Amino acid sequence: MEQGSGEYFVRIGVGSPPTSQYMVVDSGSDIVWVQCKPCSQCYPQSDPLFDPTISASFSGVSCSSAACDRLAASCRDSDRCRYEVSYGDGSYTKGTLALETLTFHESAVVHDVAIGCGHSNKGMFVGAAGLLGLGGGSMSFVGQLGGQAGGAFSYCLVSRRSGSGSGSGTLEFGRGAMPVGATWIPLVRNPRAPSFYYVGLSGLGVGGVRVPVPEDLFRLTELGDGGVVMDTGTAVTRLPGPAYAALRDAFVAQAGDLPRTGSGVSIFDTCYNLNGFVSVRVPTVSFYFSEGPVLTLPANNFLIPVDDGGTFCLAFAASASRLSIIGNVQQQGIQISFDGANGFAGFGPNVC
Repeated sequence: MEQGSGEYFVRIGVGSPPTSQYMVVDSGSDIVWVQCKPCSQCYPQSDPLFDPTISASFSGVSCSSAACDRLAASCRDSDRCRYEVSYGDGSYTKGTLALETLTFHESAVVHDVAIGCGHSNKGMFVGAAGLLGLGGGSMSFVGQLGGQAGGAFSYCLVSRRSGSGSGSGTLEFGRGAMPVGATWIPLVRNPRAPSFYYVGLSGLGVGGVRVPVPEDLFRLTELGDGGVVMDTGTAVTRLPGPAYAALRDAFVAQAGDLPRTGSGVSIFDTCYNLNGFVSVRVPTVSFYFSEGPVLTLPANNFLIPVDDGGTFCLAFAASASRLSIIGNVQQQGIQISFDGANGFAGFGPNVC
């Protein structure tokens, strides 16, 4: 759905009877939460606010519970477990922790999922009722499924350009969702950030030629700094400044005669005026992974429209830190799988 947030949504029934809610698919965080009545501060969402008083399966979590303990939550003025989560872009959610029933695709029902009931929420979650956290921690939805899923899930984020924007991708949980024929790479563990799915990236390519970027720029240090994270909750891939500059310069050089715009747009500094073009030839962009595989992106995954006037921009940006994030623009249309228990990420073989 085009909400302008750059996020992907999944439709989930919350409570009993189930109240359908759009939730952001976020592999970069651990908490499952929805905006709840009564709301002291809520942002606008597409669906009516979830009302826990009309759900027969809603039950508050006490301070002494294991779930509250795992969240490192607080218990200031009551025995109700309170949570507070903030995100990298300044968004946050605050409220109480509860156990609730979630219904997926009409028939798959999961009971006693620890979710945040957010009474004070702010941020860029345009349209969505909350977040489905799919990170590597114990409180994410995948972590709570435990043995049933073995930390395994697979998704395909439908390409933004697959028509009117009303197409749908897939999100599947469990070992049975692990595809045959995928290209697998090892996940890299960072004890200081167990929620994140880190992968080993050794370099970048443009037009099939490796860009001169030292591999150290992508390395996870012993202190837990840097590294490369795959995150569905971030739209545009971020790279350390020198790596981004090298990628951009190589792309501009190989894009040759394509007409540049005079200025950038938003976070993008490399844009082209393609108004009037039926088709254009552009150099490919590739990720070189440490174990050998190369992921070459379709053009839709790195040159994206930013207005209705034919302006397209290179969909990468410089990171404010050493951390690199492979975002959902670069992941779209490709089946991606995480096998958390065995420590692998997979690409393909399917597309959407």
